[in-house]
Amino acid sequence: MSFNLLKGKRGIIFGALNDASIAWKVAERAVEEGAQIVLTNTAVACRMGTIDELAKKTNATVIPADATSVEDLTNLFEKAQEAMGGKIDFVLHSCAMSVNMRKKRTYDDLDYSFLNKTLDISAISFHKMLQVAKKLDALSEGASVLALTYVASHRTFFGYNDMADAKSLLESIARSFGYIYGREKHVRINTISQSPTFTTAGSGIKGFDGLYDFSDRMSPLGNASADECADYCVVMFSDLTRKVTMQTLFHDGGFSSMGMSLRGMTQYNKSFIDDNRDENGKIIYG
Repeated sequence: MSFNLLKGKRGIIFGALNDASIAWKVAERAVEEGAQIVLTNTAVACRMGTIDELAKKTNATVIPADATSVEDLTNLFEKAQEAMGGKIDFVLHSCAMSVNMRKKRTYDDLDYSFLNKTLDISAISFHKMLQVAKKLDALSEGASVLALTYVASHRTFFGYNDMADAKSLLESIARSFGYIYGREKHVRINTISQSPTFTTAGSGIKGFDGLYDFSDRMSPLGNASADECADYCVVMFSDLTRKVTMQTLFHDGGFSSMGMSLRGMTQYNKSFIDDNRDENGKIIYG
């Protein structure tokens, strides 16, 4: 169902790779709500993914750009305004990658050159994007900018590695830039802390299945899906949230406020029983 929440608005969506991407779902929902969009990803991702399929479906222009390159970002914002005929009303930053995680380097044995890449791609690119947009005056008055984050920026999660540091930096950039851009142009900058979601990137995290199940058991509303995240992004892009800025917005079914749920405790207690059975399934006491 469409409510025309983004009718007449222009947006840029970073990070759509395939139909498992949250950015892909956001692009679809934004267009359903009346928006005109530009899709962007690295040139390699554009070739390897199926972004052309999404562009055709949404009548979007594809402008390849490396989000860590100021030159590419400058070209992107200039060309996007030309393609859509005006300033940009909303932007989604959905860019994240850890070489250390891909190489299975643990947090106490990081390769620092890999760490620098993690921070540049997953967080500093957000600052570069905002700085380029501001210098070009590419965002309209009251525009809305979102980046996707995760609760590991606030709490320690085994295996999330240096991405936790990147997400912490990402959220700090949203606050610091949010103050400046909000004061000068009423531009809103927020991050959405999403539940574990079966995307191409998320599924590459070691032990992701267990993390997903644990989060789902702990959350009173269950995990938020990619489609539900897209709905939330659309609301944040709309004029209904004109005074929301510099926030980390938890979209996780209540997980971030939980200590222990009944479902989680039941599963935890069950593990003790399972650990104390012999090969025939009989409980061993003592």
